[in-house]
Parts: sequence; C-alpha cells; structure tokens
Amino acid sequence: MSVAERAAWLRSEIARHDRLYYVEAHPVIEDAEYDSLWSELEALEREHPELITPDSPTQRVSGEPLEGFAKVRHDPPMRSLDKTYDRGELNQFDSFLHQQLPGETWDYVVEPKVDGVSISLLYRKGHFVRAATRGNGEIGDDVTANVRTIRSIPLSIPCEAELVEIRGEIYMTREGFAALNRLEDEAGREPFANPRNAAAGSLKLLDPREVARRPLDAVLYASGSLQGVSFDTHTEMMRTFKQWGFKTPPWLRLCLDMSQVMEALDELELQRHAFEFEMDGAVIKVNQRRLYAKLGSTAHAPRSARAYKYAPERAQTKLLGITVQVGRTGVLTPVAELVPVSLAGSVIARATLHNADMIHEKDIRVNDTVIISKHGDVIPAVDGVVHELRPAGTVPFQMPSVCPVCGGETMRLEGEVATRCINPECPAQRVGHLELFVSRNALDIAAIGGKMAEALVQSGLVIQPLDLFHLDCQKLATFRLIAEDGSERRFGKKAQDVQRALVRARTLPLHRWLFALGIPGIGETAARILAAPFKTFSELKTTHLFHEVTLFYDAVGRRAEDIPNKEQFAGEIVYRATALAHRGLVLRDDPARPIRDRFLLTIKPEMARTMIRFLASIYATHVFERLEALGINPVSEAPQESGTALTGKTFVLTGTLSRPRESIEAFIRAQGGVIQNSVSKKTAYLVVGENPGGTKYAKAQALSIPQLTEAQLLSMISENNHPTELNPEKVTESVTTPTATKTESKQYIQDDFLGDFV
Repeated sequence: MSVAERAAWLRSEIARHDRLYYVEAHPVIEDAEYDSLWSELEALEREHPELITPDSPTQRVSGEPLEGFAKVRHDPPMRSLDKTYDRGELNQFDSFLHQQLPGETWDYVVEPKVDGVSISLLYRKGHFVRAATRGNGEIGDDVTANVRTIRSIPLSIPCEAELVEIRGEIYMTREGFAALNRLEDEAGREPFANPRNAAAGSLKLLDPREVARRPLDAVLYASGSLQGVSFDTHTEMMRTFKQWGFKTPPWLRLCLDMSQVMEALDELELQRHAFEFEMDGAVIKVNQRRLYAKLGSTAHAPRSARAYKYAPERAQTKLLGITVQVGRTGVLTPVAELVPVSLAGSVIARATLHNADMIHEKDIRVNDTVIISKHGDVIPAVDGVVHELRPAGTVPFQMPSVCPVCGGETMRLEGEVATRCINPECPAQRVGHLELFVSRNALDIAAIGGKMAEALVQSGLVIQPLDLFHLDCQKLATFRLIAEDGSERRFGKKAQDVQRALVRARTLPLHRWLFALGIPGIGETAARILAAPFKTFSELKTTHLFHEVTLFYDAVGRRAEDIPNKEQFAGEIVYRATALAHRGLVLRDDPARPIRDRFLLTIKPEMARTMIRFLASIYATHVFERLEALGINPVSEAPQESGTALTGKTFVLTGTLSRPRESIEAFIRAQGGVIQNSVSKKTAYLVVGENPGGTKYAKAQALSIPQLTEAQLLSMISENNHPTELNPEKVTESVTTPTATKTESKQYIQDDFLGDFV
C-alpha cells in the first residue's frame, strides 16, 4: 500500500469511527486505538503535506482566528415555521390543507422541535464546502470554519450529486450546557440563559479552536437546493440522510391523519426530557414532498408544516434560605435552598441564583414564594417571585463581605457581575489555582491537567502551586489516578515530563509568572504591561510604582480611558506637575521621565490597586520567600530597542504572511512597536498579507490608515539600519505563546525608573 493509499484509508477509517461514536453512539474500538489511527494520519500528513485534503479529519480545526463572517444569500430562503400552542389550530391547519389540495392524499410526520440555531450545510460532489446560519432567512453568516469543528457533521458524504444543501439545527447538549455554565459562573461571567443562546454564542466566536471546545452537535431534518438528487417523501429523505452519516431526529412518527398526530403529540411530550437536546415542542409536516410546491409559502413560513409548542414546565415553592458557595476561581455563587418540589421528572431542592445582580433585579428574598423552572431542562433556576404571597419582615439579600470558606476578604472587580474571595490561599480555590499555574500560557506544565490537578490537591501532595517544585519524581511516578469508572492507573513516565517542564518554568519570563500566580484581575495582557518596567520579580518587593500610578490618577482626577491623545498628554509636564502639586507631590526631574509617563498612562488604576493589595498580602510574602528559597527570580523579556522606525507605533496584521505571524509580531515588539488585534484611530499601520480580512482592511481604508506589505515593513526597519530578516532563534519568548500574541499587548523600554515622589 502506498503512502497516499494509507493516508486515504486512515481518513476513511477515522471518519467511520467518528460516525459510530458521534452519530450512532456505538463505538467499536478503544480510545487508544482511535488515537493511534489519528496520530499515524497526522504524522503522514506532516511528512507529506501534499496528501492533506479538505475533508481530512485533521483539518476540522485549523488556521488563524476569523476576522469576521462573510455573508451568504440563501436560495431558496430559509424560512421559519408558523407556531401554535392550541391543538384546535392544528385541526384548522389540516382543514386548510384539504381546501388547498382537493383530491390529494397525504400523511403527516411528527418530529421533536429542536431548540437550536438553524444551519445550512452545502455539499458539492459529496464534499462539504460551506455552512451558513439562517440570519434573516434571506442572508446569513458563513460559519464554515466553526461548523467544521462539530464531529457529528461529515466532511464528505457518499453522494456524487452536483449540489446538496442540508438544513437543520446546531444545538448544545444539556450536559454540555450545564458544564459550560459552571465554567461561566466560575469565571465570574454572566451565564448563558439557555442552550440555544449558548449554541448561538458559540457559532459567533471568531476562533474555531474555541468553538471546538464547546459541546455543540447537530440534527438535520430538511433540505434546501438540490441538484442531481431528489426525494419523494420526507421519511425517505431522513433515511438517506442517516445513511450518509448525519444525525437525524431521534424520534419520528408517521401519522395517517390528524387524530394520529394528536396521539403522537401526547407520546412525544412524555419523551420531552429523554433527548440530549432541549425540545420545546413538535413539528408536524406533510410527508409527500411533491405537494410542497403546490402549497407554497408565506413571506415567513412554508404552508406544508406547523410547529406545536408545549407549555413551559414550572413549579411554585418556598425559598427557605440562600447559601453561598465558593468556586475554584474564588467566585461566590448564591444558591437557593427550597422546599422540595417535583419538576420535569425530578425533585428540586436547590436552584442557582447566579449572582447578586440577578437576585436584586428579581427582588428575591428568603421566605418568598418563588417560581422555578429548569433552564434547558437541566439547571434548576429561580425565574421570579410571587410578590403577593411575600410575608412581612423579609429583607433584601446581601453578598457576604468575607469568604464563607476561609473568612478572607471578598470584592467585586470592575466590569464583572461576580463577587470573589481574593485570598489566593483559600482552600476552595486550590484546584483552580493549580490549573491556572500549569496552564499553557502560564508555566505550561502540560502533564498536569484538570483531573491530575484535582487528584494532587485531594491527596495533599500539592497545597499551593509552588509545592510542585518539591515533588519527588519517583513518588510522582507511582502516584495513582482513580478514573470515573473506579479503575486506577499510575502517573508513570509523565512524571519525567513534569520534572522537565518545571526546570523549563524556572527560566520563563516575568509576565508568565505574574499570570501564573492567579492575582485577581491580572490576565495575560495585564501581566505583560505590569512586567514591563521591572527587570526581575524580586524588584516588585520594594517598588513604589503602583502607588505612584494611583496617586497620579487621583491627582489628575480622570481615568486612563478618559484622557484623549495619551501621547500628547504624556508630554505636558507642566500640566502634570500642576495636577500633582494639588496633592503635595512633586516628580523628581530625571531623564527617565518619558518612560515613567508612558507607564503611568498605560496601566489602569484598578490594575495598580490590585497589585498594591497583592504585594501587601501574606500570600505575596510567602511567594517571595519560597521563590527565593527555590532560587527562582523570573526576569523580564529582552528590552526593546529604542529609537527604531517602529518605536511607539501601533501595528495591526491581516492576511497570510510569508513567516509565522507570531514571529513577525514578536519582531515588531522587539523593535519597540505595539501590536493591536483590531484597527482603530490609534493604529499607525496595517500590515497586509495575502487574502486580507475584509473587516480590518475596510476599516483601515475608512480611517485612512497607511498600509504596508511585509516587504515594506522590513524595508522600513532596514532604513534605520536594523536587520531585515526575522530570525526565529532571536525573537522573544512570546513566539511560543500564541494566545498572548493574539491580544493587544503593550511593552515598554525596560529601564530603571529613577526616583520616587519626594
């Protein structure tokens, strides 16, 4: 068998097992065997890139994040369905059809109404070429890159027809929705209202790699344009779709008349909670497709089908109390303690209240009579209060000012809905802190994932992340992990991977360590900004810069974002001195003032206050002591060159460049330039490669922002006697941190900041 034949066989075999696992839920091989097939195909394609095909399973997630969505015109339009809650209107629908189709006979099909996001999948000669949302029915968004990540959607089908358009719904599984909302709560973000919103939000993400992490799936039940293939009935089309490898509605009833339709509706309602997707009703459609053209459609919906919606399931009970849980990231989540009540097939005694804002908005109080429902038929939630039944003496709820687990201080960060425990040593946060510490953009200790981190904490081997540096390699190798099925396995050779990663972590730059420490409100970009003016981690112990930042903004009386034209403002020394004088403060006259000025105007006051709290904490004292004992003193990245043609200028990159984008971004930073993710008035240049993104390109033109080719960028550097070639071995460490380089991060000349306030 040739290499090409082997690659083709591997693609076919992986696709077959994907279908068995994701569509038919009947896997026939173990995960290790599947992984072996995948690894072999990846290796072959790496050695022979000419063998890579668009429908290869390795290409489901590939390429750079999208810059926006192209528009797609639907032909025929994607129409919605007329809906009703009244069964009498279904009888009227049946009478209408008999009036429109005298002498014709037909039967009905009843299917569950999937509450998801409508999608159109286009195949040419059996190959998947495009996916588009419904949009307004006439025009939708091209979401091909995102839909390719959904493993139940085949990238090729056994059909040689010129064109096949298959329509259906993208949905989020109930279990996946519950897990995603737990993560949103943990991160202090507003949770999704229901699985449909979560699915729609996922499809709008511009990074397919992030979409791939979301628990999305699809069910296909309709067609659009067909060229070279046809179907007599809907049931025939569903059988064919299933043979082609698509997920079709898991429940379908063929009914001879409307009386059988009513029976099917009753039967389906009993199955309401049996499906993995949220189902809020049924779809009744004519089975004979030849009649669709005769019936036609209105401006909004086909006349051959109706949607029947079931009444929402709710229950009424009493709120006995509100307890507060502390999650892995320190987020405090209020939980309603209820008088147990039956709802949607289960007994509910607790329900999430999400955050203080939601409680205040709905005016929920202890001893209230409340209405509860299951969001997505998964997560019990309090929908509202029966105010007329409120007893006297109730009081509004207040989030605790101290952590219910450790007694530490709580706070609410600006721009967040969550209240957090800010004690990094809180026992409830140990697993979350360890997961952050070892994450890719922190210290990148890949062998310690979520399950391993949890096991190490539960065993007592790791209490604080820095305990990793004291782990004995042999002891770690014999450490046993207990799987969900109760089986045990040793950590084994991965212990050596951990040790190597820990050795490498000692040399990682300061901003990576700042991010790894899990300081509340300090993400990757903030860590880069905060690390810029310091040479080593130990300098943070004695710095007054963060106090200087807060004093400066207090004196000026304005926030950083309120200051127009920061570069001009940075030069107004007289104005600044006058403003500071109101607080009795004078800046020492020194040659480093422009550097200090730029730092003052870049860091946000809330960042500075966060660092002041951190540096004053017992936790920070412990961190300094332990790092010193370990002989670790992280240093900043290599200083940027000053006085180059790029110094202080802001660049945005778009399109495909001849070198890896991360390398070019790192090189620009090393020359004193600033990288932005999107075009704004502050952008100095747009660097344009092949196939540039339409959004960035159009905005740059609208703002009259100069555009450079890659060659012009290098020429611009060489004119200032700087090298014109990008040497991957000499670019800064940020090349190995793709996520960090995708965000706007500003770095500044790392020099001593001379003098303090006197």
